[in-house]
Amino acid sequence: MNLLWLESAINTSTMAAWVIRENKKAYDDALTTLSRLHILPTSGVRLALNTTFKSSFRQALTGGGTSGSFGVPAEKDVKRPPLDIEGLDNYALERWETILHYMVSSGTGGQQPAKPSHGVLYLLQRSGLMANFNVAALQITSAGFQFLLHSPHAQLWDLLLQYLHMAEERQMDLVEVLGFLFMLSTMELGREYAIENLSETQKAMLEDLRDYGLIWQRKASSRRFSPTRLATTLTSSSPPLPTSSSGGQEGFIVLETNYRLYAYTDNPLQTAVLNLFVSLKYRFPNLVVGSITRDSVKKALMNGISADQIISYLVTHAHPQMRKNNPLLPVTVQDQIRLWELEKNRLKSNEGYLYTAFASQADYEYVLKYAKELGVVLWENPTKRCFFGSLEGHANIKGFIERRTNANGP
Repeated sequence: MNLLWLESAINTSTMAAWVIRENKKAYDDALTTLSRLHILPTSGVRLALNTTFKSSFRQALTGGGTSGSFGVPAEKDVKRPPLDIEGLDNYALERWETILHYMVSSGTGGQQPAKPSHGVLYLLQRSGLMANFNVAALQITSAGFQFLLHSPHAQLWDLLLQYLHMAEERQMDLVEVLGFLFMLSTMELGREYAIENLSETQKAMLEDLRDYGLIWQRKASSRRFSPTRLATTLTSSSPPLPTSSSGGQEGFIVLETNYRLYAYTDNPLQTAVLNLFVSLKYRFPNLVVGSITRDSVKKALMNGISADQIISYLVTHAHPQMRKNNPLLPVTVQDQIRLWELEKNRLKSNEGYLYTAFASQADYEYVLKYAKELGVVLWENPTKRCFFGSLEGHANIKGFIERRTNANGP
């Protein structure tokens, strides 16, 4: 910031004199980072910010120029006022929970929730959060379940980072995409902004960001938009959603040693998540009762959810009363969930070839040694002179045997 307002370069020794000894390493690390970003020169005895960077940063901080770094506020429309902050929060929450609820409910049978847009579904599939497990409908994956364990802020950035990868494939200008996201993070919640100063890439982003709940528009053709709390908190530590059932609620799960589970919630989203690995028995206005069973855990494992992920979810959302326990979750339940996972994974199949009927022990050991060097031996039995090799190594082993046979002659 000191360099930003200097009109001429400054000696490195002068700048270094401003730094106390305890922070010398942090100062050196900062110089290295700025040099790597080409904001400062990589070497030399004088320091000066890159001219273009300095000019643009000054404009951004002071609101100068015509670039609209913080967006261009739209003139107030008395006849059609924008949504108030409460309305924007409700809109963002509805859009975001639609995405999460679809993730946990798709492919589970029964009444399906509202379906997100095609663009959102493509993003969920592309990011590996949902997949087609040989069925028509998308289902949540192990990565998707882990995604549900994250905070809403981390979830949002997970999707936006995947959106950036997609933007490159769609030949969108990555700098403009990033610039618009950061612009949204500096906007004022509850205010409308004009789209006239946006580039074509940024205007195209409006439709996608509406689907994610980051912006609100009265209609698709509207010349103005309002950022929601999801957008204005992108680069801050403030919660991206109002205190809600999607993650703002304090822990709500009580688990007993007999595998009985009590969830103090009336939220369909949380109930749907539990239904992924819990056999639900009763549902009351503010309480859901169920049990963790072998079949319910097996169903979760078949959907790619791991035992550790189930345990992690139970720990994350444990009721405050349970947090007085040490350990927090009953050990018997944790061990049994892991045992059910081991039960599922106790058999593993591999395709390959069995090599047997060697003429001599020497031939067997010679070929086996070659196969081990290739790293393709899956099983061996020296007593019966046979071994099992992987499918990938068969061509090499077959060729090696044929060459050895031809070399030894009939």
